[in-house]
Amino acid sequence: MNASVKYILVLALALMAGCTIVPGAYHSPTPGWFLDEDEISEGEPLPDVVEVHAIGTAILKKQDIHPVDRGVPAEIDLSDEEYDYQVGPGDVLQITVWDHPELTIPAGSLRSSAESGNWVHNDGTIFYPYVGIVNVEGQKVTEIRDMITQRLSRYIEDPQVDVSVAAFRNKKIYVTGEVDEPGLFPVTNVPTRLIDAIGEAGGLTPAADWSSVVLTRNGKDYRLSLRDIYQYGNTSQNVLLQPNDVINVNPVTDAKVFVLGEVGEAASLQMGRNGLTLAEALAENGSFNQQESDASGVFVFRKAPADAEHGIDIYQLNAKDAAALVLADSFRLQERDIVYVTAAPLVKWNRVLRLLVPSMTTLLLGVRTEEILSE
Repeated sequence: MNASVKYILVLALALMAGCTIVPGAYHSPTPGWFLDEDEISEGEPLPDVVEVHAIGTAILKKQDIHPVDRGVPAEIDLSDEEYDYQVGPGDVLQITVWDHPELTIPAGSLRSSAESGNWVHNDGTIFYPYVGIVNVEGQKVTEIRDMITQRLSRYIEDPQVDVSVAAFRNKKIYVTGEVDEPGLFPVTNVPTRLIDAIGEAGGLTPAADWSSVVLTRNGKDYRLSLRDIYQYGNTSQNVLLQPNDVINVNPVTDAKVFVLGEVGEAASLQMGRNGLTLAEALAENGSFNQQESDASGVFVFRKAPADAEHGIDIYQLNAKDAAALVLADSFRLQERDIVYVTAAPLVKWNRVLRLLVPSMTTLLLGVRTEEILSE
């Protein structure tokens, strides 16, 4: 056999053996990669950044945490008993000394308590007769009352003092995103929880993603779900808000998954308010191509949790088994998941041939021309 022909055949075999690097990306697990739904065989070594799982009953049990049981981090799980308003600059105090009207500035028909009260100055102080300048910033109204009572007792026998906040102007929470009336809202002496703030902002718009509400506190983001509160009664998601909290309701259009590979048409899909399962994502995108796809190679690529030792989770569904379609309908996708359907082995082979034939034809014709000329 001519040396050139031998070279071409060796090259073709090498390319066929290494077809995983041929353009036209696909993910090709080795045979027997999954031993069962819980155990993964070693097969070809994968990078440490990747962890592979079979979509089976074990995975669904881990995923199927009922919304009623989903909690929130301990640092934001506060009770009403831990809440007490602290006065700050801009607030207006109403101070009443019973039986001593000369010490109480009355509110009349032309002036409200907020207008006639004691305004807390920028330095956190107020002025009160006989008492003088009092630093009230960061104090509770009960502490201010005791302080004024103690100082007035030098001039009045057994003074009866009452202190309340006539206008809350110092502390605020911010509600943004898909609500009817976004803006800032005062924090008062009544504990404010998540659904209270959403109500103050006029409720959700039709474009709101009620399962994706972000609470930003002290520079850290926490994801909360109004859906868990309203639909499942999970009160732990209805967190107690603190001053300077920012509540952002994301639009439902931001929650997307991506479907790629051997499907009807590669596209990004909006998850909608109620989320999206793997079966729904495949069905909405024309399902997988029966002739060109490998039903055993349906993969979901997902960014691993921040506290995980690896970076990417890969979930595989073997859709050749009819029961797997039920599993696919129970497997809930997460925002920014990538669903990938691999090509069938015959299609991979045909793609390799399409790449090789032009080069081989040129080389073979060139070899044949040399032979003819040499004769």
